[in-house]
Parts: sequence; C-alpha cells; structure tokens
Amino acid sequence: AFTKCCQETGLLMVVKCRQENTALKDCLVGYYSDPLFYEECKTEYLKQREEYRATGIKKKRQKLTSNV
Repeated sequence: AFTKCCQETGLLMVVKCRQENTALKDCLVGYYSDPLFYEECKTEYLKQREEYRATGIKKKRQKLTSNV
C-alpha cells in the first residue's frame, strides 16, 4: 500500500502517505522483534557466508517483487 501510494502521489508522498508509512513501520517492527524470524534470517545468512567462504563465489541476490 505504501509503494502504491508513493507511486501515485510523487513528491507529496511525505504528507499524503503517512497512514501507509505507519502501517509499514508497524509490520516491520513486528518482524524485527520476532525471535523466530531473527533466527531464520541468521541461519540463512550463516549458510550463505559458509558457502561463499568455501567457493569464493557470491550467490546472486533474489530479486523481490512488489505487491502492487
């Protein structure tokens, strides 16, 4: 919703998309404070780091798609 609002309003997004921005922040804080999500991210990072150290080849980052 935040991305869509920003695309539609342009430079006035700072003023017009406050509600969507607040909802986005609340969602992110929920994920950041979840210990299970933290451990999942940590495990994935350590796995990628181990693979890089073993091979010397960086894994391409996954491109995320927006929900617009």
